[in-house]
Amino acid sequence: MTTVVTGRRTMGGEDGSVSVELVLLTPLLLALAAFLVLAGRLVDQRLQVESAAHQAARAASQQLEPVAAAAAAARIADELREGCVEPSVAVDTSGWRPGGVVTATVICPVPLADLTPLPLPSTLAVRASFTSPIDRFAAGRT
Repeated sequence: MTTVVTGRRTMGGEDGSVSVELVLLTPLLLALAAFLVLAGRLVDQRLQVESAAHQAARAASQQLEPVAAAAAAARIADELREGCVEPSVAVDTSGWRPGGVVTATVICPVPLADLTPLPLPSTLAVRASFTSPIDRFAAGRT
């Protein structure tokens, strides 16, 4: 028996199905990539904000008076301007006394507007607090 091969296509084949699958999956892949960028950005900013809160509380606890403590913490929070829209710090000096504590809370609004495939707000606030003890021999010393 002899088989003749011709260049004709058979009807009902799967020609072009890969193109259709790619067209259907491209938006899903773009949304997944945007979600991964979002997760990475938020994790990175969370680590930076926690570090800034720790440094701000430590810097505040080493000052001699509450006003200087708030100013020292604000200088630390200003270093977050690279990834934050407008970082802010709140310093709780209600426990200001030798052997007391000072708490710094840093809030960082992270910009998300550039991740357009995802339905997100324009910013998301990342917050961290840290409490540091005040040296019992340094506080109140003038």
